[in-house]
Amino acid sequence: MAEQGRARGAIRPRRVRKLTLDKDLGKIEQVGQVTRSLTLRFLGPGIALIFLVFAGSFATYHIGSAPSGLLIVAAAVIAAYLALTIGANDVANNVGPAVGARALTMTGALLIAAVFESAGALIAGGEVVETISKGLVDPASVPDSGVFIWIMMSALLAAAVWVHLATVLNAPVSTTHAIVGGVLGSALAAMGMEPINWPVLGAIAASWVISPVLGGVIAALLLAFIKVMIIYREDKIAAARRWVPVLTAVMAGVFGGYLVVKGFGRIWKPSPAAVAALSVAVFAVVYAVVKPLIRRQSEGMENRNQSLRRLFHLPLICSAALLSFGHGANDVANAVGPLAAILHAADQGPIGSDVAIPLWAMMIGAVGISLGLLLFGPRLIRLVGEQITKMNPMRAFCVALSAAITVIVASWFGMPVSSTHIAVGAIFGVGFFREYWTVHSRRRRHFVRAHGVPHDPNKLAPVDQEEFRRRKLVRRSHLMAIAAAWVITVPAAATLSALTFLAIQFAR
Repeated sequence: MAEQGRARGAIRPRRVRKLTLDKDLGKIEQVGQVTRSLTLRFLGPGIALIFLVFAGSFATYHIGSAPSGLLIVAAAVIAAYLALTIGANDVANNVGPAVGARALTMTGALLIAAVFESAGALIAGGEVVETISKGLVDPASVPDSGVFIWIMMSALLAAAVWVHLATVLNAPVSTTHAIVGGVLGSALAAMGMEPINWPVLGAIAASWVISPVLGGVIAALLLAFIKVMIIYREDKIAAARRWVPVLTAVMAGVFGGYLVVKGFGRIWKPSPAAVAALSVAVFAVVYAVVKPLIRRQSEGMENRNQSLRRLFHLPLICSAALLSFGHGANDVANAVGPLAAILHAADQGPIGSDVAIPLWAMMIGAVGISLGLLLFGPRLIRLVGEQITKMNPMRAFCVALSAAITVIVASWFGMPVSSTHIAVGAIFGVGFFREYWTVHSRRRRHFVRAHGVPHDPNKLAPVDQEEFRRRKLVRRSHLMAIAAAWVITVPAAATLSALTFLAIQFAR
């Protein structure tokens, strides 16, 4: 019996591995991976397209059988498109530094920005907007409401296309300047040069230089203060207990003024004295609350920079939320302001100086900005927060505080500045200051010598020391690309708008 069993075992056929089946399964898996990749690639544009259809349907429901109904629906769709591009491009400046500093994850940053952008737009968004974009064109010079409608339509579309293109090219640009350029181009094509308010345009051009330089200088000064008073002290924790509550309270006071000036400026216009009094009150309250919290949080911490970074996390997260709120309140008018002006012109004919924005239009702008951020924002957030210069919580805190301070100062002096230019200029200011400080700071050199840090450039060989001095902490390629995008935003949007207006007139 045993021999028969062995015999049967000897003639048992061997299991043959089916190589063809493995290849087929591998091909199916590759097809599945490609399908998933394509699905993810087209998911964002698909959702955006659905939102545009929704915006058109939403506008149709609210305007009913109003005259020029089809024209208004088209304007609503274009405004929704511009809101998407604003979310994809402009909002990165508010949360990018916090993401780059690892104080927020990308998901957390997107959620916080989306919530606070929408809240700012709906709670404190532009109740009233100047009809022809910040006084750029005299309303009395527009021949009739029909011409005005096409000027606004062309400006909306041109601004949306330009901001979209800039986002694809990884260039954070000012959507305010894009819509101003759009109005300028279509107004020139419609009426020539005479109705243009050239002093206003000159002030906008001056802001290309003033905004980033001012933001960069303030951010660099703040970082210098933190380095001198906290980082390069023998007892970092004791220094942090003294100064972090002060800096946090300063941030709270400045943001109190920022939200009044930029967030609620359209529904309440306080005097500079009232803004200053409010800021001082907020400073005092926050300092009293934060000081004991910082003391408790710092207990048991090691005397090193990593501990300091943890103390700046919460202020940095709050700054990202407040910047998003102020941005949503202020910049939603860039998308829906021209739409409101079109509604006013189509309904009432004569063009006044101020136009109320209906709630349904505000909702299109708020949802569009938040959706554009969620779908397409991470790309610019990574550029702003990680690729220009390396961020940590202290540097990102300086960028956020600098942006708020610069906006308030500029608003007091009546300067038409761009929050995008300020924030990105502050990031470059922090990076260039780090380059200077690393090479020239005596305090840093003495501190490094005293603590025996191995990367002291004074202890390196001559060739290595020269290499150390050549290190660049700011990517020059990004500097040139972003600066070029800033300079050409107004002329590019103006050209696109003029061509659009002429094409519409030719088609009519």
